Amino acid sequence: MLDKTYRPREVEAKHYASWEATGAFAAGRDPSRHPFTIMMPPPNVTGSLHMGHALNFTLQDILIRYARMKGRDSLWQPGTDHAGIATQMVVERKLAEDGGPTRRELGREAFVQRVWEWKKESGDTITRQLRRLGASPDWGRERFTMDEGLSGAVVKAFVDLHKQGLIYRDKRLVNWDCQLQTAVSDLEVAQQETNGHLWHFKYPIEGTENEYITIATTRPETMLGDTAVAVHPDDGRYRDLVGKRAILPIVGRRIPIIADEYADPEQGSGAVKITPAHDFNDFEVGRRHGLEMINVLDASGRLNENAPEKFLGEDRFEVRDRVVGEMESLGLLAKIEEHVHVVPHGDRSGSVLEPWLTDQWFVDAKTLAKPAIEAVEQGRTRFIPENWAKTYFEWMRNIQPWCISRQLWWGHRIPAWYGPDGEIFVEMTEKEAVAAAAKHYAKPVDLVRDEDVLDTWFSSALWPFSTLGWPQETPELARYYPTDVLVTGFDIIFFWVARMMMMGLHFIGEVPFETVYIHALIRDARGQKMSKSKNNIIDPLDLIDKFGCDALRFTLTALSAQGRDIKLAESRVEGYRNFATKLWNAARFCQINGCKPVAGFDPGSCAGAVNKWIVAATVTLRQKLDGALAAYRFNDAAGALYQFTWGTFCDWYVEFSKPVLNGPDGGPKEETRATAAWVLDQLLHMLHPIMPFITEELWEEMGEGRASSLIAATWPEFDDTWRDHGAEAEIDWVVRLISLIRAVRAEMNVPAGARTGLLLKDATEATLARVEDHRDIISTLARVDAIAPLDGPVPEGSVQAVLDEATLVLPLAGVIDIAKEKARLEKEIEKIEGEIRKLEAKLGNQDFLAKAPQAVVEENRERLEEAKAALAKLKEALGRLAAG
Repeated sequence: MLDKTYRPREVEAKHYASWEATGAFAAGRDPSRHPFTIMMPPPNVTGSLHMGHALNFTLQDILIRYARMKGRDSLWQPGTDHAGIATQMVVERKLAEDGGPTRRELGREAFVQRVWEWKKESGDTITRQLRRLGASPDWGRERFTMDEGLSGAVVKAFVDLHKQGLIYRDKRLVNWDCQLQTAVSDLEVAQQETNGHLWHFKYPIEGTENEYITIATTRPETMLGDTAVAVHPDDGRYRDLVGKRAILPIVGRRIPIIADEYADPEQGSGAVKITPAHDFNDFEVGRRHGLEMINVLDASGRLNENAPEKFLGEDRFEVRDRVVGEMESLGLLAKIEEHVHVVPHGDRSGSVLEPWLTDQWFVDAKTLAKPAIEAVEQGRTRFIPENWAKTYFEWMRNIQPWCISRQLWWGHRIPAWYGPDGEIFVEMTEKEAVAAAAKHYAKPVDLVRDEDVLDTWFSSALWPFSTLGWPQETPELARYYPTDVLVTGFDIIFFWVARMMMMGLHFIGEVPFETVYIHALIRDARGQKMSKSKNNIIDPLDLIDKFGCDALRFTLTALSAQGRDIKLAESRVEGYRNFATKLWNAARFCQINGCKPVAGFDPGSCAGAVNKWIVAATVTLRQKLDGALAAYRFNDAAGALYQFTWGTFCDWYVEFSKPVLNGPDGGPKEETRATAAWVLDQLLHMLHPIMPFITEELWEEMGEGRASSLIAATWPEFDDTWRDHGAEAEIDWVVRLISLIRAVRAEMNVPAGARTGLLLKDATEATLARVEDHRDIISTLARVDAIAPLDGPVPEGSVQAVLDEATLVLPLAGVIDIAKEKARLEKEIEKIEGEIRKLEAKLGNQDFLAKAPQAVVEENRERLEEAKAALAKLKEALGRLAAG
């Protein structure tokens, strides 16, 4: 017998251990089945489960469990990412906390060994937490981006791309972290709005007196590396200056005044300083005009030998103050303005990043992008929602060379060696590099290996095929590539999705996935982005501990509407915990009333109208779920399950069946028991992908001696002939009748225990026959007595409601005070109309819309919609009273 209370923690631990021990998640057990593959976006090995993970992995798990039950050979490929910067920082901090040697004191080899030791001790945190979420990947195939096989794939990819001219070494601008002293990817750049200044400097025009061109800058220290001033070619103010030179103050360098469309005549003076070595836009201008690129900073953000000697070795921000002071003393500081602007910071170090000119390794992304653009244009890979394809195209069509080198020790070391004269040898092994160098120099020489490691995204780009054994032509690669769907967030469409597309097409010749589903962003209850600074982060493990894993999973699924961010509140998870409790109690009801699965039960043979109705509703539910999941409408799937479970099954079928189950033994009772047990079993199947734990527990408890667990069961297959449309229409009408009467009673404030009469005006014979057939259940559930047709006038003090052709009349004169109720409704209407006027005035105020946070604006819009809906209901209720 089921316990009165569902205990998630005990159930979750028990069933997950059983699933894993029995190999329930394993792919490849039946080669006759059609494959279905999902590549798990590998979480950082340093990571802990956050709400974004919870959403992403819940949706993937739903798809993989559904595919398994549908009979597919389902591979969900798990693994973790070595997370170069993040992991190196974690281990460096641990060394400092332990009072041990620094990274540099240890040396490269010893430090990397320490990282491997840390990974062995602490690197499985995220995968343990994924198990708590109920994730069911094939753990036996788990990979790590720096395991032996994947490391070999990375080297092979690098060497092949280099030999094909698609990887090269170049001096370009990168995002440089002066604290970590490494290049970082754009995804590791945190743009922070900062209150700063805009300094306007006057640059003297060469060969003139008292003639200047004025520029503005937020970074005065970089003027020391200026190599031009640019103006727009159509800006008549400066047409005579183009081709002349300005004198760079403090430095004394003669710099050209050039015409370039990058300069905006509407911004400031219309003239801009060009510092190609310290600004990404200026770098492109510099290349167009062949300008000198003067780097005035060293790797730690201090002024180098290219700056005036008096600044040598000083910190960039100290020099900023000194430059401003010197420009003022020279009379060349035109003005200073308060200025709010966005400043890039390293998301790991927190330090201000510098665009820095340095030698790095790059991928020719433009060449690789062409087939990846065509694949999406041709529909070989599709984005859901479709609008994300536009974002993909925009990025890909404007793609820049991809900097793939990082100045770290933890990661895939670049397989490049340098000869005595700087000649580069890129080979699979040091032995091959030595041989290539000996051939090049016609004698043996000593080589020095490149110190850098590869960007983490480089190895991640190979994930869909390297995890399956590439570069070897393995059976797994042939069977599971290309994959079916990738589930990921919008923020890494460019960093990961696009790069997997490029690499998959280049090395395998096929797209890595047929569908890319972009899930929403999870925000707090007010619609604000979660962050530590706002103290609004919700820990998914806390929610699992409090409400159970299934409640969290169902919440995230129910809120996953395409193209709409999720507003998550703890109360929502609590609500779906109550949904789990409702399911549990319905199962207990079935168990207490002897509803056990009957071998050979034929749902199409039911005789009772209520049983025919619930069978038809079950068939319809499966059709809805198949359609919703095929279209990745997760919220629609959850909504259909919720409505059927809570409404159709628990609220209606259970109530309709009580008189039969409490009545005498016989055919109707046995049929109802068998039908209830069958419906519950089908419901457990259909709920399982979203709520795996409670469904597995009920499956085990409700069916004695079952040979297999629910996770190994097949998805329900129904015969559409089981739908009796006449029974559906009949019972649906009874449900609508009772629901309408309940709604009217609630609107009129009729006491819950009070019973009223029910008169039917203009009802057809068919309607009256339905009422007669279901008189007892209508009387019980709608709390009405004396049900009868009405041929004469409507009694005074009645309220009316229309259901199809019939008018329902509820005489309330002796039950409520009609006049008092009218007054109450009129007062409520007046109050809500006042609220609506205030909200409309606020939302019509342009100052409010411009200054208020977007979350506050959205909250007010939602309140307005809710108030309007409430007003409509109140007016409808008042109208009923007036009509009565």
